[in-house]
Amino acid sequence: MDRTARKNNGSPHSRGNGYRPRKSGGAGSAARPAGGGRGGRRPAPSQEFAPPVTVTPALPAVEAFDDLDLPERLRAALRAEGLTAPFPIQAATLPNSLAGRDVLGRGRTGSGKTLAFGLALLARVDGQRAEARQPLALVLVPTRELAQQVTDALAPFARALRLRLATVVGGLPIGRQANALRTGAEVVVATPGRLKDLIDRGDCRLDHVGITVLDEADQMTDMGFMPQVTALLDQVRPGGQRMLFSATLDRNVDRLVRTYLHDPVVHSVDPSAGAVTTMEHHLLHVEDDDKHATTTRIAARDGRVIMFLDTKHAADRLAKKLLAVGVRAMALHGGKSQSQRTKTLARFKDGQVTVLVATNVAARGIHVDNLDLVVNVDPPGDHKDYLHRGGRTARAGESGTVVTLVLPHQRREMTRLMSDAGITPQVTRVRSDEDELSRITGAQEPSGVPVVLTPPPAEKPAARTGSAPNGRRSRPSRGRRR
Repeated sequence: MDRTARKNNGSPHSRGNGYRPRKSGGAGSAARPAGGGRGGRRPAPSQEFAPPVTVTPALPAVEAFDDLDLPERLRAALRAEGLTAPFPIQAATLPNSLAGRDVLGRGRTGSGKTLAFGLALLARVDGQRAEARQPLALVLVPTRELAQQVTDALAPFARALRLRLATVVGGLPIGRQANALRTGAEVVVATPGRLKDLIDRGDCRLDHVGITVLDEADQMTDMGFMPQVTALLDQVRPGGQRMLFSATLDRNVDRLVRTYLHDPVVHSVDPSAGAVTTMEHHLLHVEDDDKHATTTRIAARDGRVIMFLDTKHAADRLAKKLLAVGVRAMALHGGKSQSQRTKTLARFKDGQVTVLVATNVAARGIHVDNLDLVVNVDPPGDHKDYLHRGGRTARAGESGTVVTLVLPHQRREMTRLMSDAGITPQVTRVRSDEDELSRITGAQEPSGVPVVLTPPPAEKPAARTGSAPNGRRSRPSRGRRR
């Protein structure tokens, strides 16, 4: 879970009931310098897009949650969760977001973005009550997994303030989600496609939404959600507060920033490369005929590991082969139902499964405590995918290792990709039976005793909604639901 939060009261820049810190400290909105880490780190590449000019100076950062005049129930909930000091992105942005300012924030995955926007959102909605089908705050996310993670992170604090959360995503029964909105929910966490469906059905209206958050906005634009996102933003209450948070910012989000954010506070906790000093980066040069054996020995290590592959079929095949040699592995990808994905992830988190074989559907929005190794069995398509895959480890200040298996024909492309990411990795030629592979990854021989894991039961697909003229089913506007 993201850790951090605070609050303010009354600010000359507030658009509504806002808050002001009682004392300040910290580094304001300055970006952290790119220091060297164990994995090797080069200066970050040139800025991906020019941030907007901020006219109104930002309020200073704070050093503790108690420096913010949060509702006492929210402060008690923070203490109950063991949270006393905010992460840097929370310390810098919360005084401003609590005061009603628009915020453009960048921080690596695991840096505390969820509570950076979530605590401000909940504090500003505190004391209000939503009418049926008319939420007061909206968090848009690109994937179901991220929606669930945001909901889980905010739930204890929403309960403390007696605020109702509704999660609206594809792949689950739309009727239940419609019922939650009809009952009344102050805060809705949604993927764009399913939210559009509910609006089209008349089960939701956005004209009462005064606070809107875009989480991982760059991925939403990459996935083709831009038309849906802009259509939804055009429906929220004019003059409301908007916050955009992401691990990477590039020119894909430029239109969103310049169209929908007004005089935003801009804060970057990390340079765009997103590499952290507690993370090691390794490129392991392997031969074609030895890649599967290398993968298998890494999977058999003591401890959990996420292994990324390009396609759902490749993920299923590898999981099946690993089970056959005694490795407790399960696949996670977009071809699974939401129920299957949720149960598979739960097994991985509690240790019943030690290897999660996944596609990029697991590259964002998944948090697993104490995960110290991520393996790119298939190299990622670009540096952003690399950074988000790697961001599943070394979270919340912990250490971790990212390993990429590189075939001879992939070496030049991986060199370019690492340069784009601003990372200088350790490069090693390995064979599956060599000690060097074990030193880097903990690789060892699997037991050879087949493992049988009962797969999670598949749910019936959620009913399609909406109808087009002439009885034809309507299609969601460009953008894949994930």
